[in-house]
Amino acid sequence: MTARIPPIQCLLTFEALARLRSVTQTAEELCVTPSAVSHRIRQLEQLLGTKLFGRADFSLTTEGSEYLAHVREGLAALQRFPGDNATPGRRKLRLAVTPTFARSLLLPRLKQFSDAYPEIDLTLQVSIPLLDVVAEDADLTIRFGTGRYADMEHLCLIKDDVTPVASPAFVREHGPFESADDLQGLPLLRSPLDPWRTWFAAHDLDWPEPVDGSQFNDVGLACDAAAVGMGVALARLKLAAPWLDDGTLVPLFARRVPSPHAHYLCWRTGTMDRWECAAFAQWLQQSLG
Repeated sequence: MTARIPPIQCLLTFEALARLRSVTQTAEELCVTPSAVSHRIRQLEQLLGTKLFGRADFSLTTEGSEYLAHVREGLAALQRFPGDNATPGRRKLRLAVTPTFARSLLLPRLKQFSDAYPEIDLTLQVSIPLLDVVAEDADLTIRFGTGRYADMEHLCLIKDDVTPVASPAFVREHGPFESADDLQGLPLLRSPLDPWRTWFAAHDLDWPEPVDGSQFNDVGLACDAAAVGMGVALARLKLAAPWLDDGTLVPLFARRVPSPHAHYLCWRTGTMDRWECAAFAQWLQQSLG
């Protein structure tokens, strides 16, 4: 007996619901009623003889995940069929990212992503967790921290080293810098993101964390302040690359100290079921690697 092929409407509804995880949004995308969405999913599950969604949040079962891959492969093949001039549906992806990570590491690479995935419309949103500036509706978030995020799944993107940096004019006025003790008495620019105690401990300095002087909640602002001669910043080298490359900042010492923190890509459970999110995560990890 020949197996019955599921109706295309059911397959399109299944793919959309797995991606959007919302009956209402799926209904709006397909221009049908929410009850029609539920009916098509039940029809498809009855035809296949298995449950595709496991919980009320529309997370996929193991069988659902496997079947989704086949459905997307089949739909992609139909879109490529000779003579079919229909434009594939566009996908929207919202990424929350800290300002300096965006400027230093993401934007210089972003055209590569757009060229590889022209059907994905990427929206960048500023996120500064220390100031409670958080994009709650973002699909993916880039965070800097310890990697302990109980409410999110995550993967490590990059680790970095820190070292003191200053402007060439500052170095000429206050140098030479031959040992860590040469920082004694100089204005040390502060940041809660990169405490000086990490660098002090690595150089066996029993100095307290600075409590006076200018403080910055953004790495880029700290680098800008150091570049105009306000003092010495403890910079993450990968994020400070634009300032170091153009010579507006120079390292004071050759030694680098690993930062105890790293940049992580974070997302809510189920987000990676959407192919545009999975595609971006894979691309970003490879691009930064």
